[in-house]
Amino acid sequence: MHKKQFLTLSQARLEIFRWLTYYNARRRHSALAYLSPLEFEQQHHQRAKFSLVA
Repeated sequence: MHKKQFLTLSQARLEIFRWLTYYNARRRHSALAYLSPLEFEQQHHQRAKFSLVA
């Protein structure tokens, strides 16, 4: 296992934020048809707009 050492608490917080952003927002999820959560949400809103128009 690779352990990363940080010189400051700010460095550690920034790295955690970057990882969480990737993991929660950009990483593709099999439960979402291999879309990222952002892509899935965009498609959901787009479909909702079309159903309101119809």
